[in-house]
Amino acid sequence: MTTTLDTLLTDARIPLSTIQSFDVAAALRRLAADASRRTPTAEIVRVQQAGQRLEVVCRWVLNEPDAAVHVDKIAEGPDRGPLTAEMDVDGALVLACLLYLTGHKESAQFWWQLAAGAGSRAAAYCLHLHHLCMGESKRAWHWFHQLTHSMADTAPPDAAFLEGLEIFARYVRDNGSRALAPSGRLESEVDRLAARTPGCSVIVARPDRQLVARLEEFTAGR
Repeated sequence: MTTTLDTLLTDARIPLSTIQSFDVAAALRRLAADASRRTPTAEIVRVQQAGQRLEVVCRWVLNEPDAAVHVDKIAEGPDRGPLTAEMDVDGALVLACLLYLTGHKESAQFWWQLAAGAGSRAAAYCLHLHHLCMGESKRAWHWFHQLTHSMADTAPPDAAFLEGLEIFARYVRDNGSRALAPSGRLESEVDRLAARTPGCSVIVARPDRQLVARLEEFTAGR
């Protein structure tokens, strides 16, 4: 059978549906429902708050005037033996905070644990916040218990101090702070330190005098 051109054109026509009016109220309800689904859960909010507090604490530690002095005490040298409980724990704390702020979070955890094991409550608090950021609640509360109960050498921070730190963290988030993040030159020194242990995801090498000098420049110019 021969099909005419008119028949083909007729068969090819697309039927047009009746134009429906737009339901504004229904669209707004859909948008509201979608927004409610995107509201952060309590867990997400807690992780975000922990990250903000940890950023504030790390900058605070790194910007202390004597930060480089403490790191120099754990820097490599001919008279330096293995790291022990008698080391300068503040040096390990400062190095950990520097590593965290430059993106080496696993390495920061290693040095925080070293400092916390030697009695640093500040390092224990950093570990508490770090594990909260990672969603590791059990480990987070282990370090919170260490912070508030188990370290006998110094008095634990009270609830008012911790609450004040949270308020300060929120203030810094909203208004900024003079406590700077590590500069490019200091970041380069951390990268150089990381390159000394190729194939290892954790920086276990001691800092050296060159890194200490860059940290001195950073704290002097803040």
